[in-house]
Amino acid sequence: MLHYTTYLNKTDAPWVTFVHGAGGSSSIWFKQIRDFKKEFNVLLIDLRGHGKSKSPFYKKLKKYSFDVIGNEVLEVLDHLKIKSSHFVGISLGTIIVREITERFPQRVKSMILGGAIMKLNVKSQILLKASVFLKSIIPYMVLYRILAFIIMPKKNHKESRNLFINEAKKLYQKEFLRWFSLASQVNPLLKFFRIKESGVPTLYIMGEEDHMFLPSISKLVKDHKLSKLHVIPECGHVVNVEQPAIFNKISLAFLNQKNKV
Repeated sequence: MLHYTTYLNKTDAPWVTFVHGAGGSSSIWFKQIRDFKKEFNVLLIDLRGHGKSKSPFYKKLKKYSFDVIGNEVLEVLDHLKIKSSHFVGISLGTIIVREITERFPQRVKSMILGGAIMKLNVKSQILLKASVFLKSIIPYMVLYRILAFIIMPKKNHKESRNLFINEAKKLYQKEFLRWFSLASQVNPLLKFFRIKESGVPTLYIMGEEDHMFLPSISKLVKDHKLSKLHVIPECGHVVNVEQPAIFNKISLAFLNQKNKV
């Protein structure tokens, strides 16, 4: 089973489950824990191969898929006897949360998707194809650094960029390449998510400077009635790290509104 950490508020408090992105770990949520645990039971999960979820504690897979990754997240909830939870995801973690919601909507009370990836534009597709070609030539950490700088290029993105680079250093090379291959094959799934609304209340929190992914989210929320978008000024891709006070305030207001309903 995946490694997890819980912060218990009280037995009848709603749960909030945090899902990080590729190359990160549950440590990226350190700026959220204090505020969220005041009102909710908090669950942090390290995805397969990340953080403390390292082999040999789980079955090895030759090829990764989003449904298998989602099932591993739900295995933790089942172990803790959590029937349903609010979910918070960042970057690639938003795809995992959305995929879980598609198959098991009864397990998801609401979604908060930060730095959400719901479409790979032409630039990102070219970038991924070039990276797939270069992955056997260039050391994987060099490749990851290049990707991190392209996605988070500005000076004010430095903290989140360095955080993800440092976390990615802890991944084994084979693990990194499996996750990379998963990301490069995601387009058909994202197209389906853009067409079909989840049916679950969703808040997208995006950085104004998230040049690769914000345009598609801005378009998506116009068609999905249960979705809302909050754009944080002067902020890049990893919104929960760059602007934690705003991220926490907007997220908690959204969650409290959903709990009242």
